[in-house]
Amino acid sequence: MSKFTEYLTITLAFVSAAGLLAFSQKVEQVEGVRVVHNGKMGVWGDQPKVGIELVRTLGELETQDENVAFNLPSDVALDEDGNIYVLDSGNHRIQKFGPDGRYLATLGRKGQGPGEFVYPESIDIDDAGYIYVSDPRNQRIQVLTPEGKEARTVKMIDEQPGIVRLAGSGRMVMSPGSMMMMFSAGEEDAKQLPKLITILDDQGAVQQKFGEQRDYKDFLLNKAGNGIQSTLDGQDNVYLAFSRQNRIEKFSPDGRLLWRADRELDYGTNPKDKGKMERRGGGTSIRMPELNTCSVGVAADSQGRVWLASLQRQLKEEERAGMSISMTMSGGERSISMKSEGNVELRNTDAFRFEIYDPDGVLLGIVPLDRFVDDIRIEQDRLFLIDRMRGAQILEYRIVEK
Repeated sequence: MSKFTEYLTITLAFVSAAGLLAFSQKVEQVEGVRVVHNGKMGVWGDQPKVGIELVRTLGELETQDENVAFNLPSDVALDEDGNIYVLDSGNHRIQKFGPDGRYLATLGRKGQGPGEFVYPESIDIDDAGYIYVSDPRNQRIQVLTPEGKEARTVKMIDEQPGIVRLAGSGRMVMSPGSMMMMFSAGEEDAKQLPKLITILDDQGAVQQKFGEQRDYKDFLLNKAGNGIQSTLDGQDNVYLAFSRQNRIEKFSPDGRLLWRADRELDYGTNPKDKGKMERRGGGTSIRMPELNTCSVGVAADSQGRVWLASLQRQLKEEERAGMSISMTMSGGERSISMKSEGNVELRNTDAFRFEIYDPDGVLLGIVPLDRFVDDIRIEQDRLFLIDRMRGAQILEYRIVEK
């Protein structure tokens, strides 16, 4: 029996002022998993049923107010009162703002002690107001009280902390963060690629792992090609969006793959270059592979729709910016520094957009963007766009139904 047990093609047509726009979609069952192949336009055609309105911007590069002078902001979260917490990673702190955007407090500072961080990776807040901060350079997840004091520390010994999101069950859902690109001893010779999602209990014990990497049959390509963004919906389903693969996946809370989706792109996803690793004396020189970028962020709204921050075209050379990470050892102490590089002066571009999917993986439509995006997050009824490397800003939008 063929592994393709079901095959369905849906074709719809929309008429607009621009002419006839075709939406086509193919749905099949592959080894028991729903696979959705989306066309370019989506169900809504060229008339999206939702939009976004800018509410406010937090953060300024050219400012004398140190409270809004962010450095590599990496995440944002809301508490039950609507207060906004910006994880100001490059300044090793959390900046708290009221629902109106007014600065309220600074939590944390650089260091290894309680309530201290070194380039923290992610932030989330539970229903009681406790703040969970992933602090991978200190190999831990810190839990702070609503006032910012240490409540407890989850020490990670066998697992590398990454992006942590809180499920309604009290569990922590962890995906790889920026540390995924760093190499550990013996990793190159590992026989099996690690899973992408790790489920932890509230004490940090591993309960489950799921999410398959693509095996490029090359160590550096596996590293570069399996970067993901992840999010949860209101039912604790887990969504993965692959940065450099045409691949979006939805998992149930117990780790079952529910569907996989792709869409028609105007660029390819095959590696352009495999990269190179050379060992000379006691050092290692690495040139990472070159691949196109498909997406940079994913979030689910209150209706269960999935918002994907994606690229409709690749960035031009003059638009590119990146982040350099350097490590030094002195007296047995490791020091890490990060900084943006490339063209960080630009703020606007037409390269990015939101792709909006329904809970079953069907592309609904496209919402254009005019800003650079490094990540997104949806909290309550608000969408936050994270401009980490260029403007060092958090842009808050209202989702508007049309």
